[in-house]
Amino acid sequence: MSRLLYRLGHFCVRRRRLVAGVWLAVLVGIAVAASAAGGTTTNRLQVPGTESQRATDLLARRFPARSGSTAWVVFAAPPGANLTASADRAAIVADLAHAAGLPEVGAFQPAASIVASPSGNVAYAQVPYTAQAQAVPKQAVRLLEATVRAHAPAGVKVSFGGDVIAAAQTNPPGHSSEVIGLGAAVVVLLIGFGSVLAMGLPLITALIGVGVGITGIGLMSAFVDLSSTAPILAIMIGLAVGVDYALFVVTRHRQNLAEGHLVAEAIARATATAGGAVVFAGMTVVVALASLAVTGIPFLTVMGLAAAITVAVAVTIAVTLLPALLGFAGRNIDRLKVPGLNTRHGSRGESADTFSARWARQVTRRPVVALAAGTTVMGLLAIPLLSMRLGMTDAGTDPRGTTTRQAYDTLATGFGPGFNGPLTLVVDLAHTQNKPAALVSFTTAVAANPDVIHVSPAALSPASDTAVLTAIPGSAPAAKATAQLVHRLRDRTLPPVEAATGAHVYVAGTTATNIDIADKVGRALPMFMALVLGLTMLLLFVAFRSVLVPIKAAVAILLSIGAAFGVLVAVFQWGWLQQLVGLHQSVPIISFLPTMMFAILFGLSMDYEVFILSRVREDYAHTGHARDSVLTGLTSSARVITSAALIMISVFASFILGADPVIKMFGLGLSAAVFLDATVVRMVIVPATLALLDNAAWWLPAWLHRLLPNVDIEGQHLLATLNRTQPLTTALPQGVDSASRPAA
Repeated sequence: MSRLLYRLGHFCVRRRRLVAGVWLAVLVGIAVAASAAGGTTTNRLQVPGTESQRATDLLARRFPARSGSTAWVVFAAPPGANLTASADRAAIVADLAHAAGLPEVGAFQPAASIVASPSGNVAYAQVPYTAQAQAVPKQAVRLLEATVRAHAPAGVKVSFGGDVIAAAQTNPPGHSSEVIGLGAAVVVLLIGFGSVLAMGLPLITALIGVGVGITGIGLMSAFVDLSSTAPILAIMIGLAVGVDYALFVVTRHRQNLAEGHLVAEAIARATATAGGAVVFAGMTVVVALASLAVTGIPFLTVMGLAAAITVAVAVTIAVTLLPALLGFAGRNIDRLKVPGLNTRHGSRGESADTFSARWARQVTRRPVVALAAGTTVMGLLAIPLLSMRLGMTDAGTDPRGTTTRQAYDTLATGFGPGFNGPLTLVVDLAHTQNKPAALVSFTTAVAANPDVIHVSPAALSPASDTAVLTAIPGSAPAAKATAQLVHRLRDRTLPPVEAATGAHVYVAGTTATNIDIADKVGRALPMFMALVLGLTMLLLFVAFRSVLVPIKAAVAILLSIGAAFGVLVAVFQWGWLQQLVGLHQSVPIISFLPTMMFAILFGLSMDYEVFILSRVREDYAHTGHARDSVLTGLTSSARVITSAALIMISVFASFILGADPVIKMFGLGLSAAVFLDATVVRMVIVPATLALLDNAAWWLPAWLHRLLPNVDIEGQHLLATLNRTQPLTTALPQGVDSASRPAA
C-alpha cells in the first residue's frame, strides 16, 4: 500500500491543477444533483419485525383513516376560567371548525373531538391528517397554527403538539457549533504549526470533505429514509477526522522538508507514511460504521453509512487533494509565521527534555503503578454505565420556547404526565366471532391495570375487522414505568384475552415504537460489538504482526468507551452537572446512541493506536529493545496526538451547545471519550502495558510470520529502500515549479 500511496503522492503534485479541478467538480456536481433530487431528512423510524411496526402496517392496509398522523391543539384557560363552560366550549368548537376545512386535514367533528381535563382549565383536540407526519407540507402545518391562533377565544393560550407538529418543527440547526469547533481547531493548528498557511490547509480540506459528504448525504436522502440527526453527525465526524487526518500528513511533510527533501519527494513520502496510517485508521472507522448493518435496524444502518461516506471522503481527500495543495504551497508552507509560536517541524526530533519525554520515562519506569492508576480512573468513570437505561426523547425535552414543549407541559398539568405518551392498541378482529364482546374484554383487561388511567372507546374500521383503542399510562413517555407497562400488557395482560376471544392485539403508537427500538438495539448490541472487535483485532493483527498488541488495543479502547458511557449516564440520566450542558431534567440515554458511539469511537481510537504503535514498532525493528522503543514512540508521537485530540475534543464539545438532546449526548460522549483515550489510555495505560509486556508484546509464531502479508502501514520498508537508492536531493519531477526547489 505504501508504494501505491507514494506514487499517488507524486502524481497529485505533478497534476495538482487537475486534482484540484476534479474535487471542485465533484463538490459542485453532487451539490447540483442533490438540489435537483430534492431529498429531505425524516424522523420516521421504521423497525421491521417489531410489534409496533406490525401494527402500523396492519392499519395502513385495513384502517387507513387511522394510519395517518395527528396534530394536537391544546387550549389553556386564563386564571379563574373554565373551558367546560358552555360559552367557552362553543368558542373552542367554532375555532376548530375553521381548521376542519384546511388543506391536508382529514375529516373530524370539532364538537366531538374536544376533551377537557377534570379541572376544566385545559382542553385539547386531535386534528387528523391524511398523510404521515413527514409527508405533511410545512405550509399546511403553519396554516393550521395561524388559523387556530387567529380564532382562539380571548385570553385562552393555544399550543400545538403531536407528530405532525414535531415533524414540521424539525429545522436544520444553526451553524454556531461548527464555527466554534473550527475556531478552536484554528487555535490548536496555529500553536502546533506556527504558520497561517500550514494551519489553513487542514481546514480547507476538512471543509471541502464535509461539503462533499453533506451534499452526498442530501442526494442519498432522496432515495432512502435518512434521520435528521445523520447530517449533523456527519458534520461533527467529518470536521474532526478531516482536520486530524490532514494534520498527520502536513506534520510529516514539514518534517520531510526539514530533513532536506525536495517538495515533491517530501509530499510523496508523507502520503506514503502518514497517509498510510490515515487510510488504515479511516478504513477502520468505515468498517465499524458499516457494520451497523448487522443490527437489522434500517434507520441505524443508513445513519452509519452516511457517516461512513463522510469519513471515506476525508480519507480520500487527505491522500489526493491535500498533496495537490501542498504542491501549490511548495516551500511557502511555513510562510506567514505567527510571532512567538514554536515552529518545530516534526516529531522525530523531539528533545529528550520535553514534557512528553519526561512523562514517558516516568510511565515506563513504574509501569505497574501507572497501569493500576489508569485502569482505576477508567473503572470509576465507567461505574454509572451499570445503570444505563435506553430510551428515546419526547417533547418534554424540547426547548422551553417551542410550541411542542408548551403543549407537553400543559397536557401534563391538566391530565397527568402519561397523556403525552398514549398507547395505541390495534385489535385484529378478522378471526373473531363475537367482536363487541372481544372489545369489551380487551378494554376491561387493560383498564384494570393500575398503571393505566384511561382507555378510550374502540373505533372500528369500515369492514369491522380492525379496531383501535387508546390507553393513557400514568407515567411519562420516557419513564421506566411506561416501558414496564408496555411489556406487562404484551406479556401478561393481553395474551389470556387473546386466547379466549381469538383476536390479536398489538401495542403500538410512538411511545411503544420508541420502546421497541430500545429493545431491538439492546439485543443487537452484543453481536455488533463482537463483530467490530473481531474485525479490528484482525486488522491490527495483520498490520503489526503481533498476537498481544491487538488484544491490548481492544481492551484499552473498551475502557475509554466504557468510561465515556459512564459520563453520559451520570450527566443525562443521573442529572449530575446537567445545567452545564443546557438540560433542565434527566433523560434516558438515546437507544441508538451506544451502538453509534461504539462504532465511531472504536474507529477513531485507531488513529492514535496506529500512530503510537507504528512509531514504537519502527524503533523496535531498528533496535530490538522493546521497553526503550515504548519511550521513543511515546515521546515522538505525543505532540501530534495531543494536537489531534484537542481538535477532535473541540469540534465534538462545540455540539453540546445545540438544543437537541441527541446531539448534546453525541457531543459530550465523543469529546469525553477522545479526551480519556488521548490522555489516560494512550499516555498511561498503553505505554505501561507495552513496557510490562516487553519483547512479548511483539511475539508472533514463526509459521504465522511466514503466512501473514507485510502491510507496512507507515511505509518503513519503502523509506529504507528510498534512502538506499536515492540521494537526499534529486532532480525535480516534471511539472513541479521552481517554488518547490530547495532554498539556496
